[in-house]
Amino acid sequence: MNILVTGGAGFIGSHTLIELYKAGHTAVVVDNLSNSNPVALQRVAEIIGVPEIPFYKVDIRDREGLEKVLAEHRCDACIHFAGLKAVGESVEKPWEYYENNIGGTLTLVDVMRRHGCKNIIFSSSATVYGDPAEIPITENCPKGQCTNPYGWTKSMLEQVLMDIQKADPEWNVVLLRYFNPVGAHASGRIGENPNGIPNNLMPYITQVAVGKRQELGVFGNDYPTPDGTGVRDYIHVVDLATAHVAALKVFSEQCSVLSEAGANQLNTKHLALNTTHIYNIGTGHGYSVLDMVKAFVRVNGVDVPYSIKPRRAGDIATCYCNPAKAKAELGWEAKYGIDDMVRDSWNWQRQNPEGYSE
Repeated sequence: MNILVTGGAGFIGSHTLIELYKAGHTAVVVDNLSNSNPVALQRVAEIIGVPEIPFYKVDIRDREGLEKVLAEHRCDACIHFAGLKAVGESVEKPWEYYENNIGGTLTLVDVMRRHGCKNIIFSSSATVYGDPAEIPITENCPKGQCTNPYGWTKSMLEQVLMDIQKADPEWNVVLLRYFNPVGAHASGRIGENPNGIPNNLMPYITQVAVGKRQELGVFGNDYPTPDGTGVRDYIHVVDLATAHVAALKVFSEQCSVLSEAGANQLNTKHLALNTTHIYNIGTGHGYSVLDMVKAFVRVNGVDVPYSIKPRRAGDIATCYCNPAKAKAELGWEAKYGIDDMVRDSWNWQRQNPEGYSE
């Protein structure tokens, strides 16, 4: 399959490109480079052994630009990563987040359907569960009250895509609810490269370890968890990338059924199979902030000084998933453990202390 990958130069997108090509697919990348770097795409091409990956510097709100891409490339499906993603910034700039994430996705989907591309994997988030009603979280857990505009854009876009699919059964929609991506490609050539102060735990740890920051601030040590710090489901980014490849199975199986179905069966099978598929993408294990710090120090032999800060508003105590549905339906499960996550994170940062800017 030829896949349109929005936000393909970013952290998760670049790793997913590698796994797509390894699985025999090809890709066309659209990215406005607002929080990514084209060097990542050059390195991906080197890793997979191709001259280059088709790339267009296009914003998902740019209808004319998207029209041009889809006119030049026949795409079977879209993996949609593009969007603003900083929780704190979304509180300060809610209009920008709603306009970019929701407005951009509406434009993207409209252009896709005009070009007959009605298969989409959407990069969603565990934030849609809010303070979850059950732990571990299953896909049957009700969506909760999001605590920031970023989370609401994910929750709202899930509903938008579900409504579009319900109204037009030719659409296939897969919603992947990520937990906490960390790690990097084993080569150390690509990894997480945040602009400014990191919003996520692991790049903050690695920047402290490499000497870019003085210490790690741990927000709260009085949660009802084994060591008092927040517990999350951290997943290696390569595992997350392979989940997207596994999710393409939904589209390929649909095409297979449609090609085999007789004229009398076509509509029945079409309506039965074309639906919205929702999967939690995590390991099913919860690790605390201090678990991650201690594992990083133990595996890499590098000290990470930290201090305890007050809790952040909106943070919850514990959040980890039950990933059984993805295993049963997609044949996917996480393969990498905490030691792999912290080793590969450090390997990337150690080789690239200034990220892609070197």
